[in-house]
Amino acid sequence: MTDPAAARGDDGHIRCDWANSTADYRRYHDEEWGRPVFGEVALFERLSLEAFQSGLSWITILRKRDAFRAAFRQFDPTAVSGFTDDDVERLLQDAGIVRNRAKILATIANACALLNLPAGKSLGGILESHRPATRGAPVVLADVPAVVPESVALAKALRGYGFRFVGPTTGYAMLQATGFVNDHLRDCWVRDSM
Repeated sequence: MTDPAAARGDDGHIRCDWANSTADYRRYHDEEWGRPVFGEVALFERLSLEAFQSGLSWITILRKRDAFRAAFRQFDPTAVSGFTDDDVERLLQDAGIVRNRAKILATIANACALLNLPAGKSLGGILESHRPATRGAPVVLADVPAVVPESVALAKALRGYGFRFVGPTTGYAMLQATGFVNDHLRDCWVRDSM
């Protein structure tokens, strides 16, 4: 069996093979994945969703995204940092999200960590300082790493600032999703549109 590469979708566009499996994936791939994300709130949302995805399919998170936004007050770090034990219990009862206590507590801790970054530090700046070096475009999915040295260092840096549930794989997924790395396959139409 050959490794999946870019494939033509029913709309005629050649894109990363994984993006053709559902309409939700296609929309996310074409409109968001790998495109730059700006602002601490938007980056906090992405970091939170990447952490919730750990061990699950990304499609699960995409389909629950609106519920996550409602449950976590649009990922306003100030609001989330003030969540109480009652909020945690509320979230554990919310079938619209992934009900995992460790991930919920990590999201609250990460909001606090974001707000307590030293003066002059930002989540965007930390991500930028761990941007991997540009490399050749991947041809097949096997060419796309799950972890790179920069994501190992990113995870260590984030944990040093008090962030939780941010390992090297989650760190690399965050770099990919927010445009710090372009891992669209060589023949994918989105690759050259960014």
